[in-house]
Amino acid sequence: QVQLVESGGGLAQAGGSLRLSCAASGRIFSSYSMGWFRQAPGKEREFVASIRWSGGSSTHYVDSVKGRFTISSDNAKNTVYLQMNSLKPEDTAVYYCAAQIYYRSSYYPWMETTYDYWGQGTQVTVSS
Repeated sequence: QVQLVESGGGLAQAGGSLRLSCAASGRIFSSYSMGWFRQAPGKEREFVASIRWSGGSSTHYVDSVKGRFTISSDNAKNTVYLQMNSLKPEDTAVYYCAAQIYYRSSYYPWMETTYDYWGQGTQVTVSS
């Protein structure tokens, strides 16, 4: 069993910054990738960013956050971060981290089915 716990959410003003953390624990010896998704009220959950370690490190971002958000990891701590700068009111959502533990022959970081475990989410609210 793998547990993912997000933290760092809260209230920020437009133009401000927040850093989300996702700490992984449990039966996690290695993961292929981790991702961040978000769900705004009344909307479907959407992909935000991902980081992959297998086959060489790579990151992916949804267009709306490119240049503002940065995903990074501290493998020694089994923790993934999402640094969010220049926040906008439309970034308001519950943010979820997810981990890909099992191998897949194809890698689609924006698809929820890529990931095997999910956290409970942390609320981010950006005021205008």
